[in-house]
Amino acid sequence: MEAMIINYRRGRKTQKMNQMVIVIKGVESRDEAKKLVGKSVIYTCVGKTEKTIIGKISFAHGSKGAVRAIFETGMPGQAIGAKVEVQ
Repeated sequence: MEAMIINYRRGRKTQKMNQMVIVIKGVESRDEAKKLVGKSVIYTCVGKTEKTIIGKISFAHGSKGAVRAIFETGMPGQAIGAKVEVQ
């Protein structure tokens, strides 16, 4: 499934660098998002070398179908707005 990274998971004064909020195409409600918990997410950065960062969907975020994903390492700022693959 195709998805897009919206932002880091954050609070007013803190930011979790390895947790991202993701919106998945075709998922419109919290109930649909809960069914995706446990699936893997793959982000591919393209630069001098192609690098993939793998994460896992951990929780539904909000009521409009967004999900939280926890990645292996901290994500770069360029990842915001990028497309990811949900498997």
